[in-house]
Amino acid sequence: MSIRIYVPADSAAIALGADEVAETILAQAQQRGIEIDLIRNGSRGMFWLEPLVEIKTDGGRVAYGPVQVEDVNALFDADFLHCGAHALSLGLTEAIPYLQKQERVCFARMGVIDPLSLSDYEAHQGFAGLRRCLSMSPTEIVQEVLDSGLRGRGGAAFPTGIKWKTVAAAQAPQKYIVCNADEGDSGTYSDRMTMEGDPYMLIEGMTIAAIATGATQGYIYIRSEYPRAIEVMQAAIANATAAGYLGDRIAGSSHSFHLQVRKAAGSYVCGEETAMLESIEGKRGVVRAKPPIPAMQGLFGAPTVINNVISFASVPRILERGAAYYKNLGLGRSTGTLPIQLAGNIRYGGLIEKAFGVTLRELLFDFGGGSASGRPIKAVQVGGPLGSYVPEQYWDLPFDYEAYAAVGATLGHGGIVVHDDTADLSKLARYAMEFCAIESCGKCTPCRIGSTRGVEVIERLVQADTDSALKPAQEKLLRDLCHTMQYGSLCALGSMTPNPVISALNYYPQDFGLAAANPASDLSKA
Repeated sequence: MSIRIYVPADSAAIALGADEVAETILAQAQQRGIEIDLIRNGSRGMFWLEPLVEIKTDGGRVAYGPVQVEDVNALFDADFLHCGAHALSLGLTEAIPYLQKQERVCFARMGVIDPLSLSDYEAHQGFAGLRRCLSMSPTEIVQEVLDSGLRGRGGAAFPTGIKWKTVAAAQAPQKYIVCNADEGDSGTYSDRMTMEGDPYMLIEGMTIAAIATGATQGYIYIRSEYPRAIEVMQAAIANATAAGYLGDRIAGSSHSFHLQVRKAAGSYVCGEETAMLESIEGKRGVVRAKPPIPAMQGLFGAPTVINNVISFASVPRILERGAAYYKNLGLGRSTGTLPIQLAGNIRYGGLIEKAFGVTLRELLFDFGGGSASGRPIKAVQVGGPLGSYVPEQYWDLPFDYEAYAAVGATLGHGGIVVHDDTADLSKLARYAMEFCAIESCGKCTPCRIGSTRGVEVIERLVQADTDSALKPAQEKLLRDLCHTMQYGSLCALGSMTPNPVISALNYYPQDFGLAAANPASDLSKA
């Protein structure tokens, strides 16, 4: 009987040498006359341990990592295939504290299954939500999603069920389901991990959305920088179609749903839903004015459900286990779990799925182990490049949409980027404005011109002498400019770029050469 070995085919693991490790393991096994079954799974999200090699045993999987090519021969000599002792041994994978302390709902199969094996997916409750969905009416499906309290995981946190209800009620000959997988925020990778490690979960969620709303055509808009995700999703769609889970008469029902991948054009602003629709239609990615909202007039002018990858991927569990199960996780109106991504100057960077309510301090130290440099953590940007810099006084707030909104912060897509005490927040603020200037679609003046002027004002503010009258004048000008961008921009790129700038000014004035003052209670208050 062959021994089953798992080596991730996740992009992060591949970048760290997983392909070469897998090839070396196969070569060593052949050379030693050992029969093995090597599976390329997804990543568990513990990137400091990649490539993570796992051995299937009767007592569970045993992990070794991080494994390099030069370690493979010694691992075989130590009989790692039968859990032999080795310096890289981590014991049972599920007992690793980083994993053990999580609530893996959406990511329960991540790193466990062969991503493209339909039988593996079905053996781990795959398509259970779809099967239940097929026994329900569209109204009942929408109500289940509404009752779960699921909110958009792409950043806006809009109730998913309300979008679905609007599209379901619309009268139109054609409706669409669009998945926004243009994951462009710095420090985020949960969408990529989902598409590479558990693609059928996304397909199942989108199919349930189609049945609930009467849509028959869907698109997954994947950023061009994710070639591996594009490849896996295209293969998964082909497999699901061949097996009858996509196409005409889904799983023998009367419902039809066809799904395609659309490769993004490399523009950050196409992560905004209306610019994404323009891109899918073959046009330049420019933000549309609203109303009309996409749920009424979206792709090709038809009613369209637009959700992020994690929003769709959360739906199968909700349908499988019921709305109450999902709603009982989390805190207040922030129900369920959030895939949180730790990046930047952090010792243990990776993906953490936790129910809402965990604190930033717990994430930084209980999971992240503090800064990678060993120096004190100074600032933490939460919610991507448009998120505020969160100072230590807010690290004990619960991770909850309302709690963060109350102080002018946002959870966004769950991305966290950590900076130690060597970081210069004036340079990071300047970068935020420069990023906006580069990525702006150019349609509205506050974003297009405001971001360019923002770079210039920050430079003048920093360069001005401390005792010069120019310094307070430039600070006031910067705050006024940020206020204009916040309230005058057409989309979130322009309106949220001031968040990192204002939070840096309010809480790290010394980095701009300004006198310390009592900071505003609102991180984004200009």
